[in-house]
Amino acid sequence: MRATNLTLLTDLYELTMMQGYFKNPTNQTVIFDMFYRVNPCGGSFAITAGLEQMIEYIENLHFTDDDIEYLRSLHIFEDDFLEYLRSFKFTGDIYAIPEGTVVFPREPLVKVIAPIMEAQLVETAILNIINHQSLIATKAARVCYAARGDGIMEFGLRRAQGPDAGIYGARAAVIGGCAGTSNVLTGQMFNVPVLGTHAHSWIMSFPDEYTAFKTYAKMYPNSCTLLVDTYDVLKSGVPNAIRVFEEMREEGVKLTHYGIRIDSGDLAYLSKEAYKMLAAAGFDDATISASSDLDEYLIDSLKTQDAKINSWGVGTNLITSKDNPAFGGVYKLAAVKDADSTNFTPKIKLSENTEKVTNPGNKTVYRIYSKSTGKIKADLICLADEVFDPDETMIIFDPADTWKKTKVLGGTYELRELLVPVIHEGKRVYTSPEVMDLREYCQKEQNTLWDESRRLVNPQKVYVDLSQKLYDLKKNLLEEMSEKALD
Repeated sequence: MRATNLTLLTDLYELTMMQGYFKNPTNQTVIFDMFYRVNPCGGSFAITAGLEQMIEYIENLHFTDDDIEYLRSLHIFEDDFLEYLRSFKFTGDIYAIPEGTVVFPREPLVKVIAPIMEAQLVETAILNIINHQSLIATKAARVCYAARGDGIMEFGLRRAQGPDAGIYGARAAVIGGCAGTSNVLTGQMFNVPVLGTHAHSWIMSFPDEYTAFKTYAKMYPNSCTLLVDTYDVLKSGVPNAIRVFEEMREEGVKLTHYGIRIDSGDLAYLSKEAYKMLAAAGFDDATISASSDLDEYLIDSLKTQDAKINSWGVGTNLITSKDNPAFGGVYKLAAVKDADSTNFTPKIKLSENTEKVTNPGNKTVYRIYSKSTGKIKADLICLADEVFDPDETMIIFDPADTWKKTKVLGGTYELRELLVPVIHEGKRVYTSPEVMDLREYCQKEQNTLWDESRRLVNPQKVYVDLSQKLYDLKKNLLEEMSEKALD
């Protein structure tokens, strides 16, 4: 699946525009920014993911004979354009923010610099890949934060919107913080832990619950988590689990990875009562796992109620990001350079909706950290050729409410450029870390946020400012276009 040629994973209008550019040559090189406008799930940040798959898509970008013949059958593409497509390949440059990075609205997650036909074609697939995986990684980060250090198992494959969403969604969930996934193919493809217990059908296929537990324990003595809610959690499930654990102990089996899972009912009450029963029998170190339509809000509530749960299985609400099913990333033209020019001409998109007015020009993003705390002070979107000296005092301001200004004293902060080159002249120049390494990196990234920005409800936003030079450029372009509109 990873090697699939996804060249036709695009909207038709990308191809019709390509033919328009082919028939009316401009020889323009352009810059497109992929960014989003609003944080998902009511949070104050997002986690970017999907970069490795985006790079693979670019590497495999080509039109096969079958692709050409299919396009010919649509009767909207001319022969000379179709012949051009036979030798098509991506020759441009792409910059991106690495996977697992904490990101904020309006800053470019991906920057494409390429001939206009090439940059146009890749729009849809880039949005499809980055939008989906960033959404699930962000949702996973929220769920894991709510669990306060407990392990989260992703097991939403059966509820995901198709195989790709299940596979790559699970990958993104692990990047966001999940300990592992039930999805075996994701485990094989990306070398991440696969986790799971058994279903109610296992219990129901035996004459009684005890026999089902006993049989399972004999097969998996070193990974024995028993599902206790098939019949009655406290009257049947937990007593039978304790009986099996006692027999294992008597037989000399070292109980390491063992416990119970509750999949229904009042999880707070049942877990507390189950813990009392397990502890009284000498199994106070048993894992108590819970599932049952969990999300970050329910987990947070259960933690507040002191539920005795230390492992969580989250499926539907995570793999679909049920309360916020779309990330909302967009791909907008930011600058154009003609073949006989050495400089890019900035472009801006106007809208009656202020939030849809774009930031023009060839840009990059710097993150400003406090030296004393290591926490993020703000992000700064600026022009790519701007240089900043962290030993000099910096004045940053809110581009919407410009009176909101902050002085960052020289020597008290550090700068990090977020966008890194991933494709140069059509070739990969970036090696993606392993998924578990990305997970560790993502945890460190989230720790650079203040707790007030991580809370689930009404979090404090992190400021994303424009440099003075970029702000002036944007303001001048807006005034220039406004004056033209009055003529």
